[in-house]
Amino acid sequence: MESLSVVILAAGKGKRMYSAMPKVLHPIGGQPMLARVISTARQLQPAKMVVVYGHGGDQVREHIRDEDVDWALQAEQLGTGHALKMALSQLPKVGRTLVLYGDVPLTTVETLQKLLAAAQNGMSLLTDVLADASGYGRIVRNAAGEIVAIVEDKDCNAEQKAIREINTGMMVLPNDKLEGWLGELRNGNAQGEYYLTDVIELAVRDGIAVPGVTVAAGWEAAGVNNKVQLAELERQLQQNQARALLTAGVMLADPARIDIRGQLQHGMDVSIDVGCVFEGQVTLGDNVEIGAYCVLKNVRIAAGTRIAPYSHLEDAVVGEACRIGPYARLRPGAELAAHVHVGNFVEIKKATVGEGSKVNHLTYIGDAQIGSKVNVGAGSVTCNYDGVNKFKTVIGDNVFVGSGTLMVAPVTLEEGATIGAGSVLTKTAPAGQLTVARAKQLTVAGWQRPQKLK
Repeated sequence: MESLSVVILAAGKGKRMYSAMPKVLHPIGGQPMLARVISTARQLQPAKMVVVYGHGGDQVREHIRDEDVDWALQAEQLGTGHALKMALSQLPKVGRTLVLYGDVPLTTVETLQKLLAAAQNGMSLLTDVLADASGYGRIVRNAAGEIVAIVEDKDCNAEQKAIREINTGMMVLPNDKLEGWLGELRNGNAQGEYYLTDVIELAVRDGIAVPGVTVAAGWEAAGVNNKVQLAELERQLQQNQARALLTAGVMLADPARIDIRGQLQHGMDVSIDVGCVFEGQVTLGDNVEIGAYCVLKNVRIAAGTRIAPYSHLEDAVVGEACRIGPYARLRPGAELAAHVHVGNFVEIKKATVGEGSKVNHLTYIGDAQIGSKVNVGAGSVTCNYDGVNKFKTVIGDNVFVGSGTLMVAPVTLEEGATIGAGSVLTKTAPAGQLTVARAKQLTVAGWQRPQKLK
């Protein structure tokens, strides 16, 4: 098999996006459109991958730092043919080149493999059939059904405008013909641009057949020119992902109300309620239940754990059979062992919590190490920050922390210690003993509550 190169055209400004951000950096499914196209192309294992960039080039290259991507600058946007010409010096003289677009993010690997398989002579074209083809280049075939030309919408005559088969722009081209064909392109058309589509006629002239492959679904070839189209493709992507989860056995309360902006791995008998968002890399073990309107980003949840509604977990690890939430927040560095309970309005950051421990109500745990079978009472706080530096709180196994306790780090609560409610700890609490650190209660006789001045 001849070597494969991929060129991704991504130089357009995207005026209709009404944004300072280059169009190809707008996100879909949690990653820039261009990054998604690159990821798809990479699965074809090309020997060479070149991105043609232009508007907002510094931003594009700052966001896309893949080592296997080479770059070609199109300083002036003079059409798709001109764009490919900018990458010509980086392409080998032999083999095939697949042309993709940075604003067409949902094309599948399977479709591109079919397109490559059809290019037995080094040439093939991806097409679509639309009910209304207005605005698109039409596929012109001869009496034998062979593709002989592509005519842009603004250049169509009345007969050609009635054609419903359209050009997607994606094609495979023979490298040994590229330099000659691109050199022959002319811009004598309604837009004054060098159309890459004109190489179809040049191929036919040179006796090279152009087989067409039609996409299985229109969304595979749909491009993004404005934020309406971006939102439509986002919903299509989420629908595709929801269907894949259902097919794999995940229970979704409503497939229309889930957002996956990364990779979601799962075991068996996983249940996900409505309105949940999954970002980055998320792994759910067997029998995990995710309640409504939870947000999970870069987390690992072990088997049998239940996350109650409105909980937010980020860069955290949760052990088996834990109970989290509702309204719990696990921040980066939170690591929970098995059978841990974290309840409503509890925040845990950069802390480990041992097996069977409970932090159930209105509590902040930061920069801490908590042993097993610890109970942290409601309204307790690890005071880990002095305004400049962070300090650690260490709580041993079987410690009972009374409600409303402030633990001023660095501080240690030794194994089996009991802390009286309302304490402010600044020193070690000894093992197996009751420690109470409260201000003395006073009642001031004769004190009058201030009255509002008239």
